[in-house]
Amino acid sequence: MRRRTFLAAALPRKKTVAAIVTEYRYYSHADVICSRMLEGYMPNNTRQEPRTRIVSMYTDQVPEKDLSRGMAAKHGFQIYPSIAEALTLGTGKLAVDAVLLIGEHGNYPTNDRGQKLYPRFDLYERIIDVFKESGRAVPLFSDKHLSWSWDRAHLMYAQSKQLGFPFMAGSSIPDTVRFPALELPLGCGIREAVAVGYADLDAYGFHTLEALQCMVERRSGGESGIRAVEMIEGARVWEYKSELLDAALARAFKNKPGRPEDNAKKPALFRLEYNDGFVANVFMLTGHTEEWTFATRLGGKVVSTVFGSPDLRPLPHFDGLVHCIEELFVSGRAVYPVERTLLTTGALAFLFESRAVGKRVLTPQLNVSYRAPQHCYFQTK
Repeated sequence: MRRRTFLAAALPRKKTVAAIVTEYRYYSHADVICSRMLEGYMPNNTRQEPRTRIVSMYTDQVPEKDLSRGMAAKHGFQIYPSIAEALTLGTGKLAVDAVLLIGEHGNYPTNDRGQKLYPRFDLYERIIDVFKESGRAVPLFSDKHLSWSWDRAHLMYAQSKQLGFPFMAGSSIPDTVRFPALELPLGCGIREAVAVGYADLDAYGFHTLEALQCMVERRSGGESGIRAVEMIEGARVWEYKSELLDAALARAFKNKPGRPEDNAKKPALFRLEYNDGFVANVFMLTGHTEEWTFATRLGGKVVSTVFGSPDLRPLPHFDGLVHCIEELFVSGRAVYPVERTLLTTGALAFLFESRAVGKRVLTPQLNVSYRAPQHCYFQTK
């Protein structure tokens, strides 16, 4: 055996991945995730060669400046006309080790509540059909919230449990660098918290909810779900201004000078009442800040952090996310519980219902209980 052939045979086979995406263009989520999985990435600012191999792709839409065809030619994966063919590699049976679902970006409608109707559920259902027909399932990661609909999101979760495959989903923000590197002790006695975000209430509101939840799920007793939510907009938001909001905003690098009341022209508040009495206020302050921050009281002291920094490499949160995705695909174990994203997905869906009806909404559906991992993964540099 030639030396080169022997060395190749000695290397472990990389797990193969089918990528199912809505569209693949510059700076889309397909780009910032798949391109890292194809060409390497920088978790903790250290070069990481891909540990998996994308072998197939399905693109639901092909925009004018599509990147998928060029990346396929460059990296040797095939683009298939259907999800079933992408997962089976044209064989009729599941032929990949993992599935990556990215249902973000693309030309899709927005409903009258302000939610973008990405077809995450529909794409997921076609993946599940292949799992069922093949008689086996593989690890699956779904980017961002599970669906715009609570019923659809819960069905996705239930199907993953029924079929028994490792399932992970969610935002990239919990995986980025934190300044300071705040990790709340597991079982801590916190009673309230504030998170701050900005931009679109749907797409970026989800990021902000995940930034909140990755922190507060570590409280005493574990997560037990949310009993009621309310979306508040306009001047009423400032009725909930507090020391915790001041502390969270003080961590941001990109605040506009002046008062948030003057800078945020269309402020919004997500108010979350948890089953165990915990209360969280999530402020969306577009025009005043451009970052995600968090604050709570721990042992009588206010602690706070900001997710990310303008001085880091571009989009470091996706380095952390891709690390977690590859860890799922390589190990077959979720880095953090999918129940986190089930809960944030549901909270956001019911917050938009609250917006539509103009009042607080009870959420008995969100009795989602789970335990946070012993240590939460996030980057430190």
